[in-house]
This record gives sequence, C-alpha cells and structure tokens, in this order.
Amino acid sequence: MKICIISDSHDHREPFAAAVKEAKTLGAQAILHCGDLVAPSTLHAVLGFDLPLHVIHGNNAGDVYNLARFAQEPANRIHYYGQDGSPILAGRRIFMVHYPHYAKAMALTGDFDLVCNGHEHRAVIERIRNIKGTETLRIDPGTVAGVSAPPTYVLGDLQTLQFEIRAVPI
Repeated sequence: MKICIISDSHDHREPFAAAVKEAKTLGAQAILHCGDLVAPSTLHAVLGFDLPLHVIHGNNAGDVYNLARFAQEPANRIHYYGQDGSPILAGRRIFMVHYPHYAKAMALTGDFDLVCNGHEHRAVIERIRNIKGTETLRIDPGTVAGVSAPPTYVLGDLQTLQFEIRAVPI
C-alpha cells in the first residue's frame, strides 16, 4: 500500500491539492496529515480525490471543534485523531504527532513501524535505533505549503518501507 505523508499545510489549499493529486496518480491509497492543517475547510481541497485522510492537529490547531464535526460526516473519509494518532494501515503500526521530539521518543519505543511528524518545515527521513534492538522509520514530510522552506511531501510504500521526499508540483 502506498501512502502520501503531508504536514504543515497552513490553509494553503493549492499545494496541498497538488501534492495529493500527484500522489494519487503515483498510486497512493491513503493520506497522512501530520498537523498544522489549521482551518477544517482546507480539507475541501482534497476530498474529491476520494482517499482516506488521517489527520492530527499541530500547534496551529485552528478550529478543532469543527474539524472533529467535519470528520464525523458520513460522506467524508476523514479520520481525525486529535493531538496524535496511531492508525494501522496495511498491517503497519504507524504513529502520527506534530512535534519531532515526541516523534523521536515514540520511535525509540520500537512499538511502531513508522513514526511521522511535522513542525520543522524541513523534510527528513531517518531510521532510529530503538530499545528493542531494531530500527523505526521516522518521517517529517516538511511543509506542503512551502512556509519558509520549499514545498515538499513524502510518498512511500508500506510493504517495503521505502519512502522518498518529493517536491510539490506547483
């Protein structure tokens, strides 16, 4: 299963939609948004792609109440977790949080195959040696909006755990 990992859209609909459109064209079957979506209405930019969207909020949480309400609408494929989330996709245990220090700590537990975060506005893919003697993949997709950094997202395959940082096609 291929996934698209996005963060820090900060209400910028066009690059958010451009990244999701390209990712879907390349085979993505789900989207993970690692926070700082801000306004729930930003999600309208990607609902037409009909992909499950897993969302947490970040330090720019925006309207959390309406985000939770919007996610509950039956027609939407939005899974809103709050501050952090731990979906299981394609048999892989994933942890999502906005803050990198929290993500690194969760990666150290060895309880997850993939830990995703945002906040830094710079894309990072790293393997962290965990307390179970294996490695956990930590990914920060950067800022899809291009806020103080080039706009990026991450596309990857949960079966092989191979991921790549991609420039948002604007």
